[in-house]
Amino acid sequence: MIDRDRFPVDPWRLVETSPSLDDAGVTETLFSVANGYLGLRGNEPEGRHEHEHGTFINGFHETFPIRHAEQAYGFAEVGQTIINAPDAKVMRVYVDDEPLSLDVADVRDYTRTLDMRDGVLRRRIEWTTPSGKDVCIDYDRLVSFEEKHLAIMRLEVTVLNADAPVTISCQVINRQDGEDVYGGTPTAPRKAGFDPRKAERIHERVLQPQEFWQDKLRSALSYRASESGMTLAVVADHVVETENAYTARTLIEPDIAKNVFRVQAKAGVPVTVTKLVSYHTSRGVPARELVDRCRRTLDRALTEGIEAQYDRQRHWLGEFWKRSDVRIEGHPDLQQATRWCLFQLAQASARADGQGVPAKGMTGSGYSGHYFWDTEIYVLPFLAYTTPLWARNALRMRYLMLPAARKRAFQLNEHGALFPWRTINGEEASAYYAAGTAQYHINADVSFALAKYVRATGDVEFLHREGVDIAVETARLWATLGFWRSVEGEFDGDIDGVGETFHIHGVTGPDEYTTVVNDNLFTNVMARFNLRFAARTVREMAELDGEVYRKTVERLGLEPGEPEAWERAAEAMHIPFSPALGIHPQDHVFLEREIWDLENTPPDKRPLLLHFHPLVIYRYQVLKQADVVLALFLQGNHFSPEDKLADFDYYDPLTTGDSTLSAVVQAILAAEVGYQDLALEYFRQSIFVDLADLHHNAADGVHVASAGGVWTALVSGFGGMRDHFGELSFDPRLPADWPELAFVLHWHGTRLEVSIVRDELRVRAGDGDPVGFSVRGTGYVVGAGEEVVVPLDGQGPVIAGRPSLRQFADQRREDGSLLSASVPTVTTSIPIVGGMADLEHGADA
Repeated sequence: MIDRDRFPVDPWRLVETSPSLDDAGVTETLFSVANGYLGLRGNEPEGRHEHEHGTFINGFHETFPIRHAEQAYGFAEVGQTIINAPDAKVMRVYVDDEPLSLDVADVRDYTRTLDMRDGVLRRRIEWTTPSGKDVCIDYDRLVSFEEKHLAIMRLEVTVLNADAPVTISCQVINRQDGEDVYGGTPTAPRKAGFDPRKAERIHERVLQPQEFWQDKLRSALSYRASESGMTLAVVADHVVETENAYTARTLIEPDIAKNVFRVQAKAGVPVTVTKLVSYHTSRGVPARELVDRCRRTLDRALTEGIEAQYDRQRHWLGEFWKRSDVRIEGHPDLQQATRWCLFQLAQASARADGQGVPAKGMTGSGYSGHYFWDTEIYVLPFLAYTTPLWARNALRMRYLMLPAARKRAFQLNEHGALFPWRTINGEEASAYYAAGTAQYHINADVSFALAKYVRATGDVEFLHREGVDIAVETARLWATLGFWRSVEGEFDGDIDGVGETFHIHGVTGPDEYTTVVNDNLFTNVMARFNLRFAARTVREMAELDGEVYRKTVERLGLEPGEPEAWERAAEAMHIPFSPALGIHPQDHVFLEREIWDLENTPPDKRPLLLHFHPLVIYRYQVLKQADVVLALFLQGNHFSPEDKLADFDYYDPLTTGDSTLSAVVQAILAAEVGYQDLALEYFRQSIFVDLADLHHNAADGVHVASAGGVWTALVSGFGGMRDHFGELSFDPRLPADWPELAFVLHWHGTRLEVSIVRDELRVRAGDGDPVGFSVRGTGYVVGAGEEVVVPLDGQGPVIAGRPSLRQFADQRREDGSLLSASVPTVTTSIPIVGGMADLEHGADA
């Protein structure tokens, strides 16, 4: 999958040994550096020939009217898209006034590395100029984790075999509005083509210039976004170190700042230019104030010293890896990929500081910089178990969105709050309600993440102060969105044989290839959890702290009967089940649809969303991503092993994996039910989704949720960790050719080092309270500084192969009809006669 001559395996570094413009978009993503607030794509410092010149700041966005072909009440009206912030990465080199340009340069040696131990991107080039001068150019780039507003770029140029004039042109460019290194329209605009995952493009001017100036070697640009009103300032300072003679020139315009250094370089005498850049943004603070903040950031960094910033970065990441590293013995390629994924999670979330975690982090403009449910289900488990503060910050983002979420629920005729499906500022930004707003399950996903955080940390203070508002308001929505229906049958305690069940209609589950359905299993199961969690939280609060409870009642207008009503709805929640097939249907009518024959679908028709109209897809049993299977994992304590195996066998052949969120979940359940080779196959698809560009869209940015899912697949899939009912347990599934899997967890403040080999599991505890856990049903307790060793009898059940469509032969639905599979293809096309076209559709069984 990966050219290992060009990208050799290294356990701590991503290494590239030769440049290529053919996959520039992918390598820009892979070599991005970010900190959760600020992100710089891995663009070459020459500033040309790129897929996307990207500098992104979390939450810095523009708004625009969403234009619906046919408007309807409640449709999202105002879109949001991340803004490409002014680009300060450019540091162009000229020797004898000949520019270094990688597309034509005679490059004798090239190495680019991203070191995950110190968070520094480095590049070394040995270049021979047309006049025969040998030039060594070293470049590095850092986005500070400690100083969230600071980036540092350093360039060293040495002419090895002759004296020569050297020019280094450092620039800050407003690329969002069309400026480039020469001025005017960018030379490489993003190629056109339909893909709903790409960012919206705004053709009007976005960034309105405010204050701009130069003072000695310091340059400042600042802007206000035209519609959102957000403000930004960027200030760049420069430090020159050389024994060569040099002069400095400057240029400042509203959309470009240049600091140009002309050096009379002697042979073998280097010149080093260090560029320190600070970005600050605000929802409305005047740009001049932000310029002052940038100045202070730079003054502080210069006072502390440039090398001190690199030292602090290495120390910060050293602590991160102590909390977060996962070791896979015997597989250096998987080890490298694992650490790259975990490093991406730090880059996406560490300094988000109350903002969300965008689907692409700050590495690209894909999905317009929006926050989705990805954070809560795929990213937050890693945060909660390794760096709980980051998880708390991510949850506070949802707490701060509650006012907008309450308005959205009211707009949709519901009580409580409805979180937006995709957003930056808290307002719904999804223009397609069927696969957007209809995914009400996001409410339960947020509450589930809140519960997981509290389980892992014991942070009851946060739960009772702010988290309870999330739990209550999301539960209130389910209470009014759902409805009661009387049914006949056998019900415990109902002598007359008539009972009531609670239903939720008109929703979309995680599988976006099936929309607006009744009783989606994932939604119902997660809503049941949400209702129970809210009721339990309120009751426990009343018992533990009457004063806090009283304030909560007053703040939320909580009625005495609400918790009981939520529990009653949860207990009566309808969970679809098909006795004929012995599985849980994804929704009320899912099994009535024809089965899409994925095994015979041509590869050039994938992903389906780019080749078939949604109405075609919606008519079939076909999944974009795991839906029922995800419910089996998240709420696995409510399903038997037999249920899990039957459901996995049914849904796995129907799942396209067109979403990068799918393979990690399939890996976890495959491992649990026994398809251990298949689990490893799905895991490899997940871990290399960006590094090998498996979905052909890594150029748009890192798939952050998939990176989070890699951690979950390792810890919960192969490590077998679960936290159902707030109890820590393990049931490992170590792959057959892995000598050892080791990872770190933090449970209620106690650090746990977990190591799994074929015949034993070890848990060592650091400082803190004793931790109770179970392994395959047997309980243990490990105290501070102690180690518990648990013998293992094998690694769980083993099933060869994988589920196949062949299993559907002779299977019948509830009504007695046979299941059959086909591919929607047009086999005959007849010219239009009288305004009608006769299209015969093939059914390839």
